[in-house]
Amino acid sequence: MEAARDAFAREREVEITVTGRKSGRQISHPVWFVQEEESMFLVPVTGSDSQWYKNVQRTPMIQVAANGTAVSASVTPITDADRVEHIVAMFRDKYGADQVESYYPRHDVAVQVPLG
Repeated sequence: MEAARDAFAREREVEITVTGRKSGRQISHPVWFVQEEESMFLVPVTGSDSQWYKNVQRTPMIQVAANGTAVSASVTPITDADRVEHIVAMFRDKYGADQVESYYPRHDVAVQVPLG
């Protein structure tokens, strides 16, 4: 998994694929992310209202892909406000506070994807 961490570390966005909670189909779209230790963290743009977040609550599996590297993993939703704020702070460091505030109006949840 170290190879996956290294591959993702060079990227600004990854493509996630989740299972639709109603359709059962695979749904993909690009998202921003941050990494810390053995995990990748995702913040849904519209928080807990985001469709992909609702989908991983129903089926907590995700595939993350970038630059020819793909990882499938079981996700852990994060709802603790202090942990979410820590992750959002990492997003601000990576992407810029103004960008994060304009693209992420609501940050009440995050998702942890283990890479180790």
